[in-house]
Amino acid sequence: MRIAVFGAGATGGHFAALLARSGAQVSVVVRGATLDAVRRAGLTLRTDDGEITAEVQASDDARDLGTQDLVLVTLKSHALAAAAEAIAPLLDATTPVLFLQNGIPWWYHHGQAGGHSDRRLPELDPGHALRHHIGAQRVIGGVTSSACTVLAPGVIEVKGGNRAVTLGEPDGQDTPRLRQATEALRQAGFPVESTATIRDAIWTKLALNLGSGPMGVLVPVPIRDLFAEQVLVDARFRILAEVAATAIAAGSRVDIDFAAQLAFAKRSPHVPSIAQDAAAGRRIELESMFLAPLLMAREHGVSTPTLDLLVTLATVKARAEGLYP
Repeated sequence: MRIAVFGAGATGGHFAALLARSGAQVSVVVRGATLDAVRRAGLTLRTDDGEITAEVQASDDARDLGTQDLVLVTLKSHALAAAAEAIAPLLDATTPVLFLQNGIPWWYHHGQAGGHSDRRLPELDPGHALRHHIGAQRVIGGVTSSACTVLAPGVIEVKGGNRAVTLGEPDGQDTPRLRQATEALRQAGFPVESTATIRDAIWTKLALNLGSGPMGVLVPVPIRDLFAEQVLVDARFRILAEVAATAIAAGSRVDIDFAAQLAFAKRSPHVPSIAQDAAAGRRIELESMFLAPLLMAREHGVSTPTLDLLVTLATVKARAEGLYP
């Protein structure tokens, strides 16, 4: 199976390395020092069980790689629209595209019941570039929660093993392409579930992201250090309740064992990826992760006082530091 990963950073490199090890014909689109490193030495994945090195075809131009059976896009959400035209050469008439981003995705309303399927989110797809060059009809929705970090160009560390991946068609159908993508990831070692309610999985992951992300932008420390403070534990519970209420109002639900998640957070050495980006001076995913869900809360009349405060502070800090326009 020909699989291309567009943007093989932390998450993309993790997926690419394990897919290549499983026997898939993997290509990656990367740039700069990462491209040089992957061409020279392959992708290196450091796991709790040891180190994996995978040989993959790499280029900074998708036209060099040819059309694919499946494309995984693992760029940050704010980079998607600018990359849409560059992704297009990987696609033949039927190639599905699995998007693995945090937050509310650009295609959120596509295939949604209740008369919303034609609604667009221009803040998440400026100029409708993704719809034009890729098309919402190609989308397979994906949610992943592996704790990955780039240690050096072409070298990725993953802590805690391969965590669950959830895939789903936007319209909830069980399709051959969804089954094929699910099986490819299972063969690579990921615990994969396909679902008819992918938006539930999106909101569940978003609740966890919002439970630590705004705090992490303000104080970029390991999650366990945040939740050593009882006032921040209390804030996390309020955030989870606010996100759950928004999800319900939007026709979805959040499925979280709050006690188990807090117990995990209190021992996790992982720094949230959005906090890693903020600390490194990289642009952060404010639109999809913070602002879009709060806009949906306003539209549905859901009160989110804790998130309003923390997201506003994080946004002010990001603008002051040039991390958000």
